[in-house]
Amino acid sequence: MTTPAARRTYLDVLRGVAVLIMIEAHVIDSWTRETDRHSRAFGESLILGGFGAPLFLFLAGVGVAMSAGSKSRRLDGDDRAAAAIVARRGLQIFGLAFLFRLQSFVLSNAPAWTLLKVDILNIMGPAMVAAAGVWAIASGVRARVAAFAIATLLLVLVTPPIRNFAPLASLPDFLEGYLRPIPGLTNFNLFPWTAFVMAGAIVGVLLDAARETAADRRANLAFMAGGITIALLAYQASFWPPLDPRSRFWTTSVSFFLMRAGLMVAAIGAAWLWEQRPTRGRRFSPLQLLGTSSLFIYWIHVEMVYGLVSLPLHGAFSLTGAWAALAVFWALMLGAAALKVVLVDKFKRWRDLRDKLNHPVLPLIS
Repeated sequence: MTTPAARRTYLDVLRGVAVLIMIEAHVIDSWTRETDRHSRAFGESLILGGFGAPLFLFLAGVGVAMSAGSKSRRLDGDDRAAAAIVARRGLQIFGLAFLFRLQSFVLSNAPAWTLLKVDILNIMGPAMVAAAGVWAIASGVRARVAAFAIATLLLVLVTPPIRNFAPLASLPDFLEGYLRPIPGLTNFNLFPWTAFVMAGAIVGVLLDAARETAADRRANLAFMAGGITIALLAYQASFWPPLDPRSRFWTTSVSFFLMRAGLMVAAIGAAWLWEQRPTRGRRFSPLQLLGTSSLFIYWIHVEMVYGLVSLPLHGAFSLTGAWAALAVFWALMLGAAALKVVLVDKFKRWRDLRDKLNHPVLPLIS
């Protein structure tokens, strides 16, 4: 073997980690009682949970660049056609965001304004479209890395000015919410969250270029070393005066963004290293299953955690009890993912059998 497997399973593993973190953020937030919500341990739990969303967006950026590169090679180097296909996937994600809000509206009897609530899929979809456009405009590995790096920094740097730009208040709330936070209406905004997709695309371009096993190994070892270095330098920079005095460390600062981005780059290399273990492929991988079912898990778990189905559990646990409930819920979501795979496989086999019965292959007569 001179090339890595067609599917880099370590990206699925890391996406599975993101699923666990995402569920942790929601369960601990929803099911912890009020008296425990002011403890240091609860705050640290929320900090951990805060890595789920940026990691999903970061991996979406990795996927955009790798998918566009793969499709371009299949289309004889037609970069624009490849980028258009990837952009359509982004538009699909954006459409699913509204379908998800409709589901929540129906199942939880939510007010009508929640149909326009801005959540992670509302940001991920347009960000993927934008990343596909940057990938198409630039040409070659170096140019694309530079273009995505510039886009990343610009998105982070313009976030404080945009959040303090008074004329935006004249926009309708559902539009303003895409640009800056509106309490109750927005969980995410284009600024700076789109920057995580652009940062992930840098890694995706480099991984797409590293198509031989040796190159893949060198790239991931460099990600581990480089990501840790970026995170440490950003941590040191966090003690300096901010580049923009209007920025806030936990939301809009360059240093906090680079700390998270550096840790996620290093996590790519760490996931690759994990997949080099001797027992890889011999056993069932829960993380890989969760990673390949991430959209499905996101789709079902939010309503189960925040919706009417779990209403008696809202604010019902101590922090320790909420973590115990989280472990049970993790197992439940893993079972749901496994059941989905079984049902999809059975459906595909039934469909293939139906097609054979409807269109039998006639023997050739010589």
